[in-house]
Amino acid sequence: MPFNPECRLCPRLATFLDQVKADYPVYHAHPVAPFGASDAQLLIVGLAPGMHGANATGRPFTGDHAGILLYETLHRFGFASAPESRAADDGLTLHNCRITNAVKCLPPQNKPVGAEINACNDFLREELQMLAGNSVILALGSIAHKAVVKACDGRQKDYLFGHAAEHQLPNGLRLLDSYHCSRYNTQTKRLTTEMFQDVFARARDLL
Repeated sequence: MPFNPECRLCPRLATFLDQVKADYPVYHAHPVAPFGASDAQLLIVGLAPGMHGANATGRPFTGDHAGILLYETLHRFGFASAPESRAADDGLTLHNCRITNAVKCLPPQNKPVGAEINACNDFLREELQMLAGNSVILALGSIAHKAVVKACDGRQKDYLFGHAAEHQLPNGLRLLDSYHCSRYNTQTKRLTTEMFQDVFARARDLL
């Protein structure tokens, strides 16, 4: 199922976005499209748009804390033209990289429910089917990891999430895992800059 910028499959999310749009009229407040070329070899999968980040700007990981480390690291490893993503029209481009989310709409309290993750999985499945066989998927967090496994028709028990873990998926694609680059994870040092860079270094090696 191709991405639908007007999708309203999930009543709770659609209603919440309507309220957010009323509260913040200048915000994007719609499903957030993937960013980057569809034929990129590195696909990064996050959880969902952040309230004052992607939900506001319309670009994944743009405008919130989680994007700071991500775009710095992408630039460091040659996947982005600049180390900071400020707005959807800031001129930043991705090189052989694409960023998407397991859930395309902002969920209340940043917590989608299972039915919402499942409803959005067909969009992710479509994205994965566009990837070449030598591509690498980087899942940021366990929900993104599980969404990727589901979209590839894998059994969850065969692909356990762990930071820096690697998996060969049923469709032949390579999956790498990382803790999510959220404010909580970086400030508590669950995820350090060095840990994040090591995962990207591995992705670069695989490509």
